[in-house]
This record gives sequence, structure tokens and C-alpha cells, in this order.
Amino acid sequence: MKKVPLRHPLWWLLIALYLAACGSTATPEATVTLPPVVEAAPTESEAAPEEAAPTQADVAYAMVNGEAILQSAFDANLARYQAAQAEAGTLLATENVEQVVLDDMVRRLLLAQSARENGFTADDALLDERIANTIASIGGQEAFGAWLVANSFTPDLFRQELAIEIEAAWMRDQIVNSVPQTAEQVLAREVLSFTEFEAQRLLSQLDSGVEFDTIVTNNDPQGLGYLGWFPRGYLLQVELEEAVFALEPGQHSNVIASEIGFHIVQVLEKDPDRQLTQDARLTLQRQALADWLEQRIAQSQFENYTP
Repeated sequence: MKKVPLRHPLWWLLIALYLAACGSTATPEATVTLPPVVEAAPTESEAAPEEAAPTQADVAYAMVNGEAILQSAFDANLARYQAAQAEAGTLLATENVEQVVLDDMVRRLLLAQSARENGFTADDALLDERIANTIASIGGQEAFGAWLVANSFTPDLFRQELAIEIEAAWMRDQIVNSVPQTAEQVLAREVLSFTEFEAQRLLSQLDSGVEFDTIVTNNDPQGLGYLGWFPRGYLLQVELEEAVFALEPGQHSNVIASEIGFHIVQVLEKDPDRQLTQDARLTLQRQALADWLEQRIAQSQFENYTP
């Protein structure tokens, strides 16, 4: 009955850069490559040093609030996702992987941008410390260099990606840690039927005086229909949750239809400020992060990307 993670889990939150760990902590609709900025040519009197022409990997793959996601960064993230996919199999999305990777990169960048707005920046000192720790833990500079190559990084690109990763993780932690440790909760149990006819038959029995204990014993002799304690935002079935929190202890609901069947729920106890279980708080934290991202996306400007 509990909620599940997002449709495409934010895999970068779970499969972070190796360095970030040492520190603790479909094809897009439009993938037109943005041209590099063209500046006015210097006059003969200006001594302008020659610069190498930008490569394909140097140009922007997408823009998020005026900040570029580079082609090289997208290619590296896509390669790592595909490598992880080969190991995890169906644990990671197998269709529209380019869109999945871009979605994750956009969300990560939105978090990083918000971290900077809130005064946190992954500065050079922090990045140097993380990189030094990683080089030591991975077995030295040569081993680290091999790891960079294996994960489609150049040193500069890794440093850029690491900064975004650290900033995004900081902002993510601010959001999820804002979820309180306690919340209003109910202790409930239910009878679940797969046809409305059967559910209405059981409701008639309850209304005629049959005890809920008898109903659940006959229909769920092992679990007795217990849903346990849970807060708002925990159940997958919103209509069921709304009905449950409207009841007082000892009351039972009418028949509630959901995508999995027909429910009759009885509330046993209510607590206005009960300690959340680890699982319940994690569910609320995931939802808080998803809600924050949804709001941030609605407020942001994108080029070559459709949320």
C-alpha cells in the first residue's frame, strides 16, 4: 500500500560519482547542438591570441536557466548510464535512455543552481580535497587516470561534473532533511475485495451489526487486514488515504474504489504527532524531492529540452 519511487528514479542520486562517495556524501524532442558564441573579429591593432576552435564536445547540448549542459558531459553521463545498465539489466530504464539521462542531468543542475542561490558552492578547496581523497583511495594517480578513462571523463570534465554533483547533493539534503521526524498518523485495517458486488455485500454485513473483526478474520485470517501506522502521503491510493484520515477511531468507511480493488477501511487509532518509521519518512522525503523538482521545472527556462 505504500508509495513507490518516481517513474524514472533519479539514478544519479543512487549511482553517484565515485568521488562523491569518497567525500561522504528517449531521444530528446530537440537535440539541436547550439553553436558556439561568435565574437566580433579583432582589428589589426588588437593582439588577440589564437584559440583552438571548439570541438563538437565543447558545445551545449541543452540550456537550463542560461547554464549549459555540454555535449561532452551528456556523452559521458550516457556512457556511464549504459555501462550501469549493462550490469543492472532491467533495474534501469532500457528505453529512451538518452531522454532519461538528460532528464536526470537537468534535475541535477536545477538542484545545483538552487544550492548556489542558497549560498553553497563547491569551491576549489573542496574539489581539490575530494579529488585528493579519491586518488588516495583508488590507488594513486595512475589508477585514478584509468578510472577517468573507463568512465568517459577527462580531468576537467570530471571536476566540472563533481562540482555539480556536490552542489546538487547539498541541495537535495536540504530538501529531504526538511521533512519532519513526526507527523499525524492513523492505525488502520482494511478489507479488500476484487468486485464491487462483494465489497457491497461486506459493507451490508457491517452496517447490520457484524463486527469488523469477524469480517477481516473471514477475509484475511493471517494479516487481519492491518495497514499499520501511516502518515498522509504514504499510500498509493489517494482516494483511500483521504477517506481514512476523515474517519475517527472505531469508524469504518463506505466502499472505496481504487485501481487495485474495492476497499472498506476501519481506523483503530489516531496520533497527531507520531514518530515516522524509517520507511514512511523515506517515502515522504522522496515525494518532497519530487514536488520540489516539479515546482522548480515549472519556474525554469530551457533550450533544446522539453520537461
